[in-house]
Amino acid sequence: MTSTTIDTNQLSKGNVLIIGGGIAGLCSAYYLLNEGWQVTLLDSGDLQDNCSYGNAGMLVPSHFTPLAAPGIVAQGIKWMFNSKSPFYVKPSLSANLISWGLKFVKHANSEHVNRSAPSIRDLNLLSSNLYDEIAKDKGFDFELLHRGILMLYKSEKTAEEETHLAHQAQALGLDVAVLKKDEVQQLEPHVKLDVLGAVHYRCDGHLYPQALMQQLIAYIKGKGAVILEHTKVTDFEVEGGKIAKVIAGNQSFKSDKVVMTGGAWLPELAKKVGLKIPLMPGKGYSFMYKPGQHTLQHPSLLLEARVAVTPMNGHIRFGGTMELAAINSNINMNRVQGIVEAIPQYYPELQVDIPEKRDVWFGFRPCSPDGLPYLGESKKIKNLIVAGGCGMMGLSLGPAVGKVVSELINEQKLSADISLFAPERF
Repeated sequence: MTSTTIDTNQLSKGNVLIIGGGIAGLCSAYYLLNEGWQVTLLDSGDLQDNCSYGNAGMLVPSHFTPLAAPGIVAQGIKWMFNSKSPFYVKPSLSANLISWGLKFVKHANSEHVNRSAPSIRDLNLLSSNLYDEIAKDKGFDFELLHRGILMLYKSEKTAEEETHLAHQAQALGLDVAVLKKDEVQQLEPHVKLDVLGAVHYRCDGHLYPQALMQQLIAYIKGKGAVILEHTKVTDFEVEGGKIAKVIAGNQSFKSDKVVMTGGAWLPELAKKVGLKIPLMPGKGYSFMYKPGQHTLQHPSLLLEARVAVTPMNGHIRFGGTMELAAINSNINMNRVQGIVEAIPQYYPELQVDIPEKRDVWFGFRPCSPDGLPYLGESKKIKNLIVAGGCGMMGLSLGPAVGKVVSELINEQKLSADISLFAPERF
C-alpha cells in the first residue's frame, strides 16, 4: 500500500479529502477551492453515473415538506399493490429496512412537518441564490431558468390538498399562485393540457444536470483539485478521535479534514468510522423525449401520478417512481410504463412511446427516515463532516450543502440553520 500525504506547507489553509463525486461533493470542492484549500476528491465510479445526472433538474423551494409527512404511509401501502405505481417498498426482513421504516412512521406527522419546513425552505432558497452566482462564473452555462414549476392536478381531492399546501407555502413567504385550467393553459401555448388546475411555484427553477455536473468537474480540475476515479474507500484509520488515514484501493490518504458524501452508499461509509446513519436508497427512473412542435415552457409535476416533467437541452425529461430496496441494477419496466401512461393524461398531445431499456436511466436517491438531510460536523470524529441524505432534493440543495461544508471547515458563520440536520441524530 502506498501512502499519499498532500504537502500543505505552501498552502494557506491545508487539505480536505472529499469522498463522493456527486453534487454534494463537487459543490463542496467548488467552495473549498475558492477559499484556498487543497482538495482531493475520491469517487468509486467515473463521476458519470451518480444520481445528479439523470434527475429532473428542478430547484425546489416548493419542496418544504419532508418525505416523512402525514398520509404518505397509508398512500404508500395502497401503491405497493400496483406494479406501475409511483412508490414501492420491496418486502424484506432486512433489519436496516425495518429500522428505517419504524423511524419513518414515527416522523410522518404534522408536528415534524411544521418544525422542519422553515429549515428546508431556507436551505433551498439559499441554494437557488447560489446557483445564480455560479451561473455567472466563467465557464458555466447549464440552462438555469427561473420560470417556476407547475403542480398539475386532475382531481378535486388533489386540488384541495395542493391549495392547502400552497397557502402554507405563502405563509412561509414563497412566491406561489393557484391557477385555474385556462390560466395554466396560457402558460403553455404550444401544448394542450388536460388538467383541473395547477399551483405555480414561481419560486422554483430548473437546469440541465449533465451540463452542470460536467462544468463543475472541469472547474474544480482547473482550480487544481486532485480527482481520483474508480477509487473506492474501503477503510479508515481513526486515532485520537480523528481520521488519521483514509484507505482507498492500494493507497492511504492523510488530510486535515474529511467530507463524507457518498449518496446512497453513505451508511456503508459511515459504518466504517463507527457512525450509524440510517438511509434507504430510493430508486428512480428517467428518460429523454424529443417533443417536436409540442414544446414546454415550464417544468411540472403530475401530482396524481408523481411524475416529473422537465424541458432541457431541446428535449423533455420524464422521471419518477420511488423504489425502496437494496441497491441493485435491475430496471423494472413496469414502473417505466407507469410513467409513460401518465403523460397523455395531462398532456394528451404528447404520445410518448415506452423507451428501450437501454435508454432508461436509473439512480438512487439517498432517503433519510425523517426526510431531512444529514449535514454537519460529526460529534464522534473531530475532523469529519457529513453531507448527504438529501433524498429527492439532492441537486436542488447541492450548492447550499457545499457552501455550508466550506463554512464549517473555515469556521465561518453559517449561511443556514442546520441544527435539525445533525448527522448523528438517530
